Amino acid sequence: MFHFNTLPPLSLYLHFPWCVRKCPYCDFNSHELKGAIPEAAYVEALLNDLEEELPRVWGRKVITVFIGGGTPSLLSPEALDRLLAGIRARIALSPEAEITLEANPGTAEQQRFAEFRAAGINRLSIGVQSFNDEQLRRLGRIHGRREAIHAAEMAHRAGFDNFNLDLMFALPEQTLAQAREDVATAIALEPTHLSYYQLTLEPNTVFHHQPPPLPGDELMWAIHQQGQQQLAAAGYHQYEVSAYARQGWQCRHNLNYWQFGDYLGIGAGAHGKITEPQRQRYLRRWKVRHPHEYLAAAGAHRLAGQSEPDAAEALFEFMLNALRLAEGFPESLLSEHAGMPLTVAEQPLRRAQATGLIEWQAGQIRPTALGYNHLNTLLELFLPDNATN
Repeated sequence: MFHFNTLPPLSLYLHFPWCVRKCPYCDFNSHELKGAIPEAAYVEALLNDLEEELPRVWGRKVITVFIGGGTPSLLSPEALDRLLAGIRARIALSPEAEITLEANPGTAEQQRFAEFRAAGINRLSIGVQSFNDEQLRRLGRIHGRREAIHAAEMAHRAGFDNFNLDLMFALPEQTLAQAREDVATAIALEPTHLSYYQLTLEPNTVFHHQPPPLPGDELMWAIHQQGQQQLAAAGYHQYEVSAYARQGWQCRHNLNYWQFGDYLGIGAGAHGKITEPQRQRYLRRWKVRHPHEYLAAAGAHRLAGQSEPDAAEALFEFMLNALRLAEGFPESLLSEHAGMPLTVAEQPLRRAQATGLIEWQAGQIRPTALGYNHLNTLLELFLPDNATN
C-alpha cells in the first residue's frame, strides 16, 4: 500500500528528562532532580543514541532541532555547546536550521540565555503558563509573575529574535478578566509565537487524581474565544489548534510533525518516526523511558520498542496531524509524506465535506470553522474502523 517516491523532511528531537519540580498537571516524561545533573554522561548518551540511529538516515539533512523536556535549560551552556557540536559532527544540519531550547523562567536560567544563543540555540520556548501569581502557585510552578516577565525581556536582550511563550487557559477558578490579563501581558512582551492551550487533566498526574476546580464549559469557551480574538487583533495568526504566530514565525519543527515529516527521537523516552523507502514503510520508534535506565544502557542499544503502522493506522495518524493545521494540507502531501494515494482517503474526506467539516478546493483540504471546533468528530471519520465503511 505504501509507495514513497520522495522522503519527507527530517527533524531531530532530543529529550532532557529532569526538572526542578514535577508540576501536578504534567504527563511528560520528566523526573524531579535528586542531586546534580549527570551532564557529561547524559550528553555522551545522547550522542551515542544518535549514532545508533544514523544508519536509518544516511545522507539526509536535518532541518530543525528541538531540545525539550523536562527543563533542558537546566543544562549548562558548555554542555549544550558540546551537544550541538557533537550533533553537527555526526549529521548534516541545514544552515538555516531552527534550533529550539525549552526554558523555564527561573532566574539562573535567564542569566544563561545569552550563552545559549552563543552556543547555537536560535529559538527559545519559555514555559510561562500564566502571569498570575496565585495561578502559578496552584499550577505548582516555581516562578512568579515577575520572573516570567523578566524571562521574556532577557530573551530579547540576549538576541533571540524568535521565541515562544507557553500560556495556559481554563486554569483553576480562572475568571474571564484574569485570562484577558494573561494574554494581554504575553502580547506586550512581543514574542514571535504563542502556544495558547487549555489545561487538561491527563491520566497519571496529580491533577487527574485530585482535580482542581476548573471553569465550567461555558466560561471555558468564553475564555478561549476571548483569547483568540485578543491574539488575532495583535497580529498573531492561529495556524494550528493551539499555536499562534506573527507572519513568517510559525514553529518549523512542529510544522514538520503536523505535516507528517520524519523525526529522530533521541533521549530518555523520546519517540521518533522514520520513513524507510527501500522497504516501503515507516517506523515508530521509542527509547528507554527512565533516565537512570537510559544512562545504564551506555554503549548498548537504547531502543525500547518500535512499530510498523499499517495503511489504516497511517491514514489516521496523517489526518490526526495534518487536520490540526488551520490551512489544512495540499492533496499531494498524503502521497509525498505518507506514501499513500489520495484515493485511500476519498470516502471519509467526501463524508467530511458533505457534513461541512472540511473544504476541498483547488487541491487544498482544510477544516472549516465547524470542523475546527469539532475536530474530534472530524478525526473519527478516519479511524481505521470508520474510514472504509
